[in-house]
Amino acid sequence: MDVSLRAVHDSDLPVFFRQMSDPESRHMAAFTPEDRADRDRFDAHWAKIRSDPDTAIRTVLADGDVVGSAGVYGEPGEREVTYWIDRAYWGRGLATAALRGLLDLIPERPLYGRAAADNTGSIRVLEKCGFRHFGVDRGYAAARGAEIDEVVLVLDGG
Repeated sequence: MDVSLRAVHDSDLPVFFRQMSDPESRHMAAFTPEDRADRDRFDAHWAKIRSDPDTAIRTVLADGDVVGSAGVYGEPGEREVTYWIDRAYWGRGLATAALRGLLDLIPERPLYGRAAADNTGSIRVLEKCGFRHFGVDRGYAAARGAEIDEVVLVLDGG
């Protein structure tokens, strides 16, 4: 599949909302908004991140179809990557390709990545893109309704 990134269009938001409402995907991502059905809150969040000059967010396309999003956000020196791929496309290398494309667009380092400790797929994506284990954190995962361990990885300069 041909994976590419482009600016987020308004027409992408209903697709993202559907993707991010999938219970299995939310469980795996773990650290998600409390109420997955709150479309107004979802739209407000996306309006905020799309207007933030310190956030770089892109739509992920696979053979021209919207399959997710990828971005970088946060304060300088503490910026993090984030990505979401539709569950129907898991296991095909799309997240890795999308993250590599994003890293080509964002030369700033260090960048951090986080994943639920049991989300081996996401941890592997980060590792394939050059991130190394930095530590473990613990936080409340709304999608699981509990505190869980989270692996923190870092991509240094170079």
